[in-house]
This record gives sequence, structure tokens and C-alpha cells, in this order.
Amino acid sequence: MGNMMHHLIDKAWHSLECDEIIELFESDAVDGLSPSKIKEREAFFGKNILKETKQESKLKKFFMQFHNPLIYILIGASMITAWLGEWVDSGVIFAVVIINVIVGYIQEVKAQEAIASLKQMMITEAVVIRDGKKTRISSLDLVPGEMVLLESGSKVPADIRLIESQNLQVDESMLTGESLSVLKDTATYEKTLIVNDRKNMVYSGTFVNYGRAKGMVVATGRQTELGRISHLLDETMDMQTPLSKKIASFSKILLYLILGFSVFTFLVGVLRENSVMDTFMVSVALAVGAIPEGLPAAITITLAIGVNRMASKNALIRKLPAVETLGSVTTICSDKTGTLTQNKMSVTNIFCSDRSYTVTGNGYEPKGDFLVDKKIIESIDDNLLEVLKAGYLCNESHLVHKENEYSINGDPTEGALIVCALKSGCDEHELNHAYPRVDILPFESDRQYMATLHREIKTDEKILYLKGSIEKTLAICDFEWIESEIQPIDKTKILKQVDAYASNGLRVLGIAKKIVTQDKIEEELFKNKFIFLGIQAMMDPPRPEAIEAVNESIGAGINIIMITGDHALTAFSIAKMMNIVGSDASFEASVLTGKELTNLSKHELIDKVSTVKVFARVEPEQKLRIVNALQARGEIVAMTGDGVNDASALKQADIGIAMGKGGTEVAKEASDIILSDDNFKTITDAVREGRTVFDNLIKYMVWELPTSLGEGFVVLAVIVLGLTLPILPVQILWINMSTAVFLGIMLIFETGEANIMKRKPRDPKKSIFSTPMLVQMMLVGLYMLIVTYFLFNHLLSHGHGVAYARTAIVNIFVFIELFYLFSCKELERSIFKINLMNNKLIFLGVLLTVLLQILFTHTAFMNHLFKSEGLDMLTWVQVIVISAGVMVVVEVQRYFSKRLAKREEMIQ
Repeated sequence: MGNMMHHLIDKAWHSLECDEIIELFESDAVDGLSPSKIKEREAFFGKNILKETKQESKLKKFFMQFHNPLIYILIGASMITAWLGEWVDSGVIFAVVIINVIVGYIQEVKAQEAIASLKQMMITEAVVIRDGKKTRISSLDLVPGEMVLLESGSKVPADIRLIESQNLQVDESMLTGESLSVLKDTATYEKTLIVNDRKNMVYSGTFVNYGRAKGMVVATGRQTELGRISHLLDETMDMQTPLSKKIASFSKILLYLILGFSVFTFLVGVLRENSVMDTFMVSVALAVGAIPEGLPAAITITLAIGVNRMASKNALIRKLPAVETLGSVTTICSDKTGTLTQNKMSVTNIFCSDRSYTVTGNGYEPKGDFLVDKKIIESIDDNLLEVLKAGYLCNESHLVHKENEYSINGDPTEGALIVCALKSGCDEHELNHAYPRVDILPFESDRQYMATLHREIKTDEKILYLKGSIEKTLAICDFEWIESEIQPIDKTKILKQVDAYASNGLRVLGIAKKIVTQDKIEEELFKNKFIFLGIQAMMDPPRPEAIEAVNESIGAGINIIMITGDHALTAFSIAKMMNIVGSDASFEASVLTGKELTNLSKHELIDKVSTVKVFARVEPEQKLRIVNALQARGEIVAMTGDGVNDASALKQADIGIAMGKGGTEVAKEASDIILSDDNFKTITDAVREGRTVFDNLIKYMVWELPTSLGEGFVVLAVIVLGLTLPILPVQILWINMSTAVFLGIMLIFETGEANIMKRKPRDPKKSIFSTPMLVQMMLVGLYMLIVTYFLFNHLLSHGHGVAYARTAIVNIFVFIELFYLFSCKELERSIFKINLMNNKLIFLGVLLTVLLQILFTHTAFMNHLFKSEGLDMLTWVQVIVISAGVMVVVEVQRYFSKRLAKREEMIQ
């Protein structure tokens, strides 16, 4: 078997006939591969994957943690202190290095695991025929010889030789550089043709823009054309975002400034003829104290947590910057069907032969009555039957009855048409047998209709049935079906009925037919002479949770715009139900149709988008114009989409959101986020999470930076004023290491503040720190400086030794950070007004920190390592009271900041 399979590699498949290829692969054009052959090929060819991303070894990852300027400084300090004979200090500093490296290694591994799990969720699927059954599988499980079905929006999962093709057009730009779609066929070509000219082949990674096809997989994984150039690709997710890059840049500048100050400090000390050892220790203290070493890890962990939280709420992040951009979104442009509505269609009204019918029944169960003027009709007349029959036959979906429940395999709109036909007593088997399908023209969003060609067995007549938007259907209809006779069409009457249905929020579909002689559907058939059969109007009720989400988004200062291909009145009615449009808003001011949009200039559209809440009968390509117009007004735009033609708008939007259930692979590839449940509420949840992620990063920095400032101020004061160093480098390392791990990181797990969705969106151009935040950080840093020297001198003046006083100062720093942590749970409100109990991890961190400080202060081992001493009860009380004072400082600062802000508002 293995030898035979070697012959299936690197053949010129485009030069072979279809039957020959099928025979070579021992496959079947109708039934595909059998389970036994699939297993054999899986064993031989392996997974359909281009390449396994080369992972660094764990050992290399560990040693790469040493490649950090801070670590270099600490190793240098450890070596010099060892050379000076301070073996304990040297050992402690080196131990801190090792602990930092271990913590960094663990954080990096966890972050990479999080991203890897998300990449697993993004694997595409393929529709195949296996053992005679159509099934959907992971593209990773494809093997050569598989029979694959492709349709508009599909991402080609492997190299495939086409066996059947219906107007298939493929975007091969990522492989060939050719921007125009290529029309494919099933002919046989010369062996010497280059990839660009092989019209009977489609290649892995390319996209189907139009049509449908059936083909056989001839190469997977590294054997594909894409596999040959896969070394040029990089599919890793960038862990850097604009904010994290800004912070990393800030940290680097701060590092060099601190190193400069440390060198300056050492030189000043030497010039003053201070002890070289003491001066060196002061310089090291300044370096390790002022560098916010926990910041990079905090950013990585925060973003990874945010990504995982969003995934748990059905929002899959494809591009990490989307996490923080979500917090700035000012406008959400959402599709209507399935996102704002339930996508559970039910036909409620039918208009045909100048008569309006009401249809009863719930869900997809084929039970219900047909009423005229509120009276149940006893029998279905020929006119109504023709509309129902056309809706059933011009269809690609199926009603599934399993375990006493009915569901639809396919599109819900088509499902509603099937169920409606069956309610009338139509028999599926009889209809399928009496009108076998000859050909099909699939629905395309730019065409707005689909058609199927059938042969009526009884008369041998060929009938072309069509269903689509009213506008497109009426445009090609010259006649209508009245009392089983063909008459000239009265479009005014039909449009009046459409408006009546649409104003009640019903989605309307036009149904038509044409008698033809052709055996194949051709484009010229759709120019005119169709017979209008009637209208089927269906209700797609709004999602209750989406209504709540819309209200929440509006409360968060976010503008909601509905974009739909539906009738303008239908869209306006649904928008009113969902509060997107106010109850007193006028139709003219709130709604813009695709036709009207076409006639607007760029500048006219920019003016118009400020008031329009509903874009109806919009072509997918027009979404891009809408996004550009909104962005020209300074809006941060999130745009949903699911079709091939939505890709450009999704790419242009600040946040492109693709539908996970109904979205094409093209749309998913262009997006930043994929909604696995296609629900508008998920978008709102993601915005809330994006705001929370940004808030938590700011909280962490507002908490950590004052400590760096305070430690830096204390050490600088030693040099400037010639004072005794109140805290040793190893003790500063202890403070920074223990508080970052057990206190600061806990802020990252904060849930969103109560008012997080009541604030206006954050302006990304503004500084990440507000003026009150900068004032707060400076005040806390100065408070640390003042109380440090006050308590240090106080203890020395009362007969305590330097080691005792330094131990108290270490505890002062730690407990100031502990109390300040609670003030940083929220950055604006008073601590007396916030929920202190909503993050239990903070209390765990506080408990562990207190226990560590007791060990640091009162155990001989720690006393020896860190030159600390046990404190008496009075000193502990002084430490706690002084440390708690930081909360008073913050409360006073916030009180005056609010008063100042109110005064400025009054002046304005």
C-alpha cells in the first residue's frame, strides 16, 4: 500500500483525465473514500497541515529569560558583591534572578498555551463525501482521494482537481499575485502549464469568490503548492499590541534613565570619598528599586486572560490588538438577520392572486392553518399551491425530524419555505419525484436571488423557479399569475402589499417562475419574461438578549447601526423594536437604502452617516463606503460580516467581526474577532471585556509605578543629602518580587467596574494616564519617601539599630503597597463606595503577603539572608497605621480632583 501511495505524490494532476485520477486514488466520484482507505491514508500522509511551527525547546525558553537588561544588572550586582566578599547578599541577589527567571518562564509558557488553544479553535472545516454521505470535517483530517464540495466563501482546504464546476471563480492572489478572480473549469490541460494557467485545479489557501464545485483532493499538507512556499508564511499570533508596545518602549527608556542615574549616583559617591562598597550598594538599590520589572509580565498575563475570557463568552480573538481596541469602539455596525434577530424564520403571510393569506403554526413543526380574513380555508387552491410548490423546490435546505423535534439542515429562510409548503399538505417525496432538479444557480449576495431548473415529469416541461428580494424579482418579471392565468404584472399593487408586510417587521421574498427550453441555467435567462407567483412574508423575531445588549451599548456611548439586505420598512420596524431607532424617529431621517447610498457623493455620505441608524437593501460592497464615512468622522468602527464581499469592509473596520456559524472562511480570515454564536450580545460582552482589560492594565501601572518612584526617591535622597541608606538592595528586591507576585498580579483578575458600560468610549489618542492619575502616583511616591525617613530616623533616635529600622522600612513599603492595592481597585471612586469583595484573589494575595512579611521579620533564616530583625508590637502598630495613611492621601486627592473637575465643567 505504501509503495502505491508514493505514486500519488508530485503528479501533474491538471494534465490527467478525471476518470484516470479517480482510478489512481481508488476513490469514487459519487461515494468518495471508504473508512478503511481513509485510515490507511491518514497513516501514510499524516495531517493536512503545512508545517508544525518550530517550537523552542523548554531549555532554550528558560535560558532566554536571562536575556533581559534587568537580569544583566542583577547578575552583575551579584558577581561584584561576591567579589567584595558579601556572599550572603550575592546569594540572595542571584536567588532573586533565578526566581524572576522561573516566574517569567512560567508566564511565557502559559501565554503561549493560551494562544495555541485559540489557534486550535480557528481551524477551518471542509465539506466532503465519505462512504456516500455528505459530512463536515476539520480540514486537518483531509486525505488525498477525498471528494470535496466547494461553494462561494469557502477556503480551499487542500490542492484539488475539479470534477464538476458551476461558474467557479477563485481568488488565487495569495499564491499567484494575480488580483482578479480566476474562472475555473474541468478540462484537461498540458503538463507544462504553470500554476496560474491550471484552470482545472484549485489550491490550498485560496478562496472561492463565486459559484460551486466538486473535486478530488490530490495533495495535502507539505505536498501542496502552498506547502512548497510555506517557509514564507508566518501564522503566529503577535503578542504585541499598540498599548503593550507603547509601555515596552516607555519601560526601556525608563531603564536607561535609571541606569544613567545609578552610574551618576556611584560617581557622586566616589567623588565624595564615600565607601566604594556602600556607594555601589546605593547605586544597585536605585537600579533595582526604580525599574518596574513586573510590568511586561503583567501586560502579557492581562492580555492572555482577556483573550481567554472572551473565548469563554463566544468571542474568538484572532488578532490580539483587538482586545484593547474594543475598549475604544464608538460605533457598531451590525447585520440584522441572526445577529440582532433569532434567525428562526416562520412564514406568517402569503400574497398571491390578489389575495392575502395568514399562516399559523410555531417553529419548524409542519402543522398550521391558512386563513383569509381570519377564517380557515378548507382547501388549498392552485394559485396558493403554485407559490408553496415554488418555495419548496427552489431550495437547498432540508427539514430534519429527530426525537420528536424538527430542525433545519441549511438556511433558516429556506427552512421556513419548506415548512410552509408541508403545512398545506404537500408531500416531499411526491414533489421531488414529480419535479426532479436539473440545475441550480446558488444564491449570491450581489445577485440577491437563487434559481433552480426542474423538469415536470407529467408534461416534460422545463420550469425555472426563482426566489429573491422583491426588487430583484420584480425587475425581471413581466407577468403575474392571477387565478391560474398569466396576466400583465401590476407592480404598484405588489409593492403596496410589500410595504404593508414590511411595516410590521416581516421579511418578504418574491417568488417567480419561467418556462424554458434549455437544459442548463444560463445568465441570459434572467433578463425578463418571468411570471410573478407571489410573496412569502416571514417573521424573524429579535433576540431578547440582543435588545438588552443594544440598550447597554447605547448607555456606554456606542452608536448602533443596523445594516441589512432586507426591505427598508422591515429593517426600520425591527430597529424600532430593538431601540436602535427611537420611538418618535422618522423613517426618512433614520433609514438609507443601498440605491440612495449609490447616489451620494463621498462628502454627502460622511454628513449623512451621523444621523442614519438603518442601512437597508445594502450591497456588501457598500459596507466599505459606510465604514470609510464613519472613520472620516473620527469613529472607531466595529463591523460585522459573513459573506465573501464583506471581507474588504471587515479589513477596513477598526474591529472586523465575522460570524462563526454562518460566516464564510473569507470573512473569517479578514476579521479580528469571530463570534461563535453569531449573537449581538457577544459583541457587547467583548466590548465590556476589552474595557476591563485596559482598565486592569492601567490599575496595575498606577499601583506599581509609585513604588518604583518611592524607592527611587528614597535612594536619591541618600546621595543628595548624604543620609544612611534606609533600605538595602536585597531588601528592595524582596519588596518588588513579593508584592508583584502576590499583590499586583491580583489586580489583573478584577472584574469590570459597575459603571464600565456607562462611560463614553476611551479616546485612543489620549494619554493612557489622566492628570488625576499622574498626581495620585506622584503623591503616593512622595508619601513613601516622607514616611520612610520619618520612621527610619524616629526608630534610630529611640535606640534601635540600623538593621531594625531597615526591617521596619521594608514592612512600611510592603504594607503601603498592600493598602494602596485596595485604592487601585477603582481609579476614580472613593474606596468607601466600591465593592471590595468582588475579587477574592486579592484577599488571598494579602494573606500570603502578610505571612511572608512575618517570616521575613521573625525567622532567623530570613533575618540572616536579608539582614532583618524582629519588630516589637509598638513598631508593628506604627508600621500598620502609617501604611494605612496612604489610603487617606488617595481619598483626599480624589476628593479635590472631583471638585476641580466639577468646577471646570461649570466654567465650560
